[in-house]
Amino acid sequence: MSPARVLLAAHGVERRFGRRVALAPTDLELRANELVALVGPNGAGKSTLLALLAGALPPSGGRVEPAEPPPLVGWVPQRPAVYAHLSAGENLRLFARLQRLERPEAAAGAMLELMGLPDSSQPAAELSVGNQQRLNLGIGLLGDPDVLLLDEPTASLDPPQRGRLWEFLLERRERGCAALVATQALEEVLGLASKVVVLVAGSVVHTGPPDQAAAAISELGTT
Repeated sequence: MSPARVLLAAHGVERRFGRRVALAPTDLELRANELVALVGPNGAGKSTLLALLAGALPPSGGRVEPAEPPPLVGWVPQRPAVYAHLSAGENLRLFARLQRLERPEAAAGAMLELMGLPDSSQPAAELSVGNQQRLNLGIGLLGDPDVLLLDEPTASLDPPQRGRLWEFLLERRERGCAALVATQALEEVLGLASKVVVLVAGSVVHTGPPDQAAAAISELGTT
């Protein structure tokens, strides 16, 4: 059986901030029908790698190479990237138009329902922390992306909401999506991920199937 198609790849991609190395040269392939868990301690470089793959941060070296035709990439940063003075619906409609979706109103309405967000005039700044995170997720999921880059997506979500998110990601994986999920909640993803990538101090120290990840992380003393 041939391997699944590579949708997005990093080739020796790295990022430096002055003399500080945030991410050492890294190779990574995201394939269709794959859910990859990216784990490591705070400051390991997880957010930097996701931002590089999303094109939100230019690499100091190496390159990020999308498939042809280029896949639609949905990026959910760790901190909600929303317009605070706009409502949830207004944010979603705005981002749907910026993505030039064919039916932005319908896409925004469907995402409000999927995320369980209020369709009201309440500004995003006044939403609960959990609802702000759900809005952040909804914006990243607009347009049915081929590749999902999620940075601590379950933060601020209650257990039922986390369960629904994982169900959604598994359903997207079955439809051919690739997802890279940065998380410290290793116990949540071990039974769901196709593989686990461990970052420590800006370097990949382990890549392998989930059943090997716990032992590798234990040996490294990584949480």
